[in-house]
Amino acid sequence: MERAYGTSGSAPFHPALLLSILVYGYATGVFSSRKLENATYDSVAFRFVAADEHPDHDTLNTFRKRFLKEIGGLMVQILMIARTLGVLNLGNIALDGSKFKANASRHSALSYGHIKKLEEQLQGEVRKLMELAEAADNEKIPVGMNLPDEIARREDRIKAITEAKIKIEDRAKERFEQEQSGCASFAAHADRKE
Repeated sequence: MERAYGTSGSAPFHPALLLSILVYGYATGVFSSRKLENATYDSVAFRFVAADEHPDHDTLNTFRKRFLKEIGGLMVQILMIARTLGVLNLGNIALDGSKFKANASRHSALSYGHIKKLEEQLQGEVRKLMELAEAADNEKIPVGMNLPDEIARREDRIKAITEAKIKIEDRAKERFEQEQSGCASFAAHADRKE
């Protein structure tokens, strides 16, 4: 993101600052760029996150649109890190009456291929949340929609997927090592017979 900025024009806000404001805003349910701008003046927490800087709503909105793909990828990473650290509070989520598959014990018996599909699904859901955040500048947030809860639920799933992937990779490594030791002992036995 830093490399995308040119050298002409006035001094820009650092991308880390703008990203911090967006991430904290989404985590606390503030989607609109105008509300984010106001929060940098009104909220002590936002003032801290923004280092007492006050980027205007156009700057925040332009930054979000310009780096939407990168922000989406970073949000997935943030969700995975937060889930790994265990700093999430999870609850039941319903958005526009949509139902999402959830079974807390399924992750222990998933194949690696299925885990990759779930990870892609979560990335898609994060993209949808990012689209909702962008739409917040143009229309009202759906009633009952709570972004922190939405993000937390996906973070939980991403952590479970990550743990399952690690288990599958560990099992594959153990099988490989067992096969290698079996091959080595077979080769040593064959050498002795010759």
